[in-house]
Amino acid sequence: MKKILFSNISILIAIALGLFFGFLKNDFIYQVASFITTIFIKLLKLIGVPIVFLSLVSNIAGMKSFKEMKILGRKIFSYAVITTIIAATIALILFLIIKPSHVGSLQATDIEHTGSYLSFLIDAIPDNFFKAFVSNNVIAVAFLGILMGLSILFLPTENKKTLHHFFSSFFLLFLKITKLIIALMPIGIMGFVCIFIKEISQNTENLKDLILYTTTVVTANLVQGFLILPLFLKLKKISPYNTFKNMSPALITAFFTKSSNAALPISIKCSEEKLKISSKVANVTHSLCSVINMNACAGFILITVLFVSKSYGMSFSIYQMVMWIFLATIAAIGNAGVPMGCYFLTTAFLTSMNVPLYLMGLILPIYTIIDMLESALNVWSNSCICQVVDKEIKEPISEVIKT
Repeated sequence: MKKILFSNISILIAIALGLFFGFLKNDFIYQVASFITTIFIKLLKLIGVPIVFLSLVSNIAGMKSFKEMKILGRKIFSYAVITTIIAATIALILFLIIKPSHVGSLQATDIEHTGSYLSFLIDAIPDNFFKAFVSNNVIAVAFLGILMGLSILFLPTENKKTLHHFFSSFFLLFLKITKLIIALMPIGIMGFVCIFIKEISQNTENLKDLILYTTTVVTANLVQGFLILPLFLKLKKISPYNTFKNMSPALITAFFTKSSNAALPISIKCSEEKLKISSKVANVTHSLCSVINMNACAGFILITVLFVSKSYGMSFSIYQMVMWIFLATIAAIGNAGVPMGCYFLTTAFLTSMNVPLYLMGLILPIYTIIDMLESALNVWSNSCICQVVDKEIKEPISEVIKT
């Protein structure tokens, strides 16, 4: 708790210092802030794509067998995908209603415009393994991650364990790098806030757009958390209030740690002891959902990609926007349940589209707060799915797997 408190306080101090330096209107300070933000953006580009690949490979390969994934995982996976698609759909609807960005409100650069739906499907199948990484093609990288993870499941046990250990170790390595970047985040936030103050003093339209953007993201989370998921439980004849009350310790932990993985042990404990869910179901459901069930992440990716891209002059047809519902869902499934996981994924998408990340820097201070809400929403969604799965499975899970 001391680390969590220190982290949140340091972010608030960084925002305050950024505001202070920004209002000084000193050119030298602006140059230093620009240097800091440039370095931070390079670090974001560095880890985005590898995290997508390693997260998918290590987590899929870590399942006991394809049979386990097929029996219990099929039920969990189907609910996770459905709720995530709904979350992305709500995000798109709100984006179209609120309209947080104006096309070309920022200076356009050399951007590769979004192609057709079929072109995205074609690009998702890489013709060169390393080219997918070099070109920052996050869709192709995600495809490779899923393909390799599933293939590892069919290997002999010894080879499977070796490869799982190999990719898991690399994944942990990149998570360590991510934690280092997050540790430096207050410095980055200070720089971005300083530049943000400079920009809004010159163009108040940016401030208006960011306020509308934040409203869109937060509203999408609230609708999913307080309307869709309770309705989901009601349809299954389960009390939303009772579920929320008993899972509140896990939700609070996720909120302040900004990590669904950090809340995992408490989520399992609350499910077993307070909701009286089977130990096997609680462990498997929460563990699997902490990897693949990212309702808030899908909504954030969709809204942010469209917001940033349109701000730099890109335009999307309604069919292309609908396509992003599924792209955001796929990306969310591959997201690591760590602080700022969605943010890193979104930067990977924008990098692969050749969209400048400058606006992502201005979003960073806002996201440090949004991340708290998103992490709690993800754990809340996991808890709802766990309740539903436990009710639907009539026989002990161990017997189900044996058959």
